[in-house]
Amino acid sequence: MNSLFDALPLGAAFLPLGIYLIALGWVHLRRRPLAIAGVWDGILLGASLVGLVTVGPIALVRPAAGGSAWSWPMLILGFCLVVALCVLVSRPRLVVYNISLEQLRPLVAEVAADLDPQARWAGETVALPTRGLQVHLDGDGSLRTVSLIGVGRRSAHEGWSEFSRRVRQASRRLRVRSSPWGGLFAGVGAVLVLLAFWSIAATVMARRWAAEPAVVPSPRAVHLGQVPTVFTPPSTPPPR
Repeated sequence: MNSLFDALPLGAAFLPLGIYLIALGWVHLRRRPLAIAGVWDGILLGASLVGLVTVGPIALVRPAAGGSAWSWPMLILGFCLVVALCVLVSRPRLVVYNISLEQLRPLVAEVAADLDPQARWAGETVALPTRGLQVHLDGDGSLRTVSLIGVGRRSAHEGWSEFSRRVRQASRRLRVRSSPWGGLFAGVGAVLVLLAFWSIAATVMARRWAAEPAVVPSPRAVHLGQVPTVFTPPSTPPPR
């Protein structure tokens, strides 16, 4: 198991990140926003960084883990546990890609009014008192990504589930323009994927050439047109 990870080319670490950026570019090039739960958003982001973490911090601490055959899997499992812990301790969150805060706020206001007629706004936070829920809108206008973060009591799990489900359904009916970041994300992702495949192919070819036996020509061979001769030592008769 360790030999498999030790033989991994350095460029292969960019493959998960490249695939993630291509998918992110496709999301931003769509004409509809995409809403995804914060749990899955964190898991996908962690999966995209597993290659860089493997050849970076994990490779640095691996000698301290000893020469066990399971040192690499255990270190990667530790990274997965760190990602899972970060996801579990974070607040409920819904990430909506390819939309601006100005476009999403009316949609959130409509959903909040349907769930709780007593919904009230305070800045970028909407409170649903009968549901025991408060939702804060955190938007990045330049990247066209908005996060809906539950800041109410932890016991309002059912209210958050219903609220996020309705926001996802309403966002599918909304049409928006493509984000200019989509092409950039897809282009950078494609370059990283090509770099990863080139690194893997170069490593495979180098190992194949190293495994082939080298052919050493005879020193008596001349420059052009002459076939190298192989010197065969004369056989000595066996002693009588």
